[in-house]
Amino acid sequence: MPQDDFRIEAALAADSDRLATIRVEAMRPSLEAVGRFDPVRARDRFLDTYCHADTKIILTRDGVAGFFVARKHAGHLYLDHLYVSIPFQGRGIGRRVINLLKTEARSCALPIRLIALNGSPANEFYQSCGFASISRDALDTLYEWMPER
Repeated sequence: MPQDDFRIEAALAADSDRLATIRVEAMRPSLEAVGRFDPVRARDRFLDTYCHADTKIILTRDGVAGFFVARKHAGHLYLDHLYVSIPFQGRGIGRRVINLLKTEARSCALPIRLIALNGSPANEFYQSCGFASISRDALDTLYEWMPER
């Protein structure tokens, strides 16, 4: 998929339900693998913290491919969510979003941090994008990507 085959737009308050559905769909395999899939809980956890001002929707000519939430904190960018809907996975969209975030992080001279559920394929994805594990607990792994100095 060429770079110009997707665009990023700001989310609206009215997008919350659609994005919650994408989150549940995208997380289902990982949560099922670790015995923690509860669609109501997964949906509610997202909706309870949804802030459209921080949310970007990934659009292709075929529709909404996913979304991400990246927040600037003191000392780092935090990638709170990155979900690509299952029909759009494997097309390089997630990697290209990560590359856009890396460009932003470089311009701010900040690392990017994120958390991935242990046992999720997301761990391999983030590692392949250059993220390194900096801590781990029973449920999640905290990753960080550092811009070149």
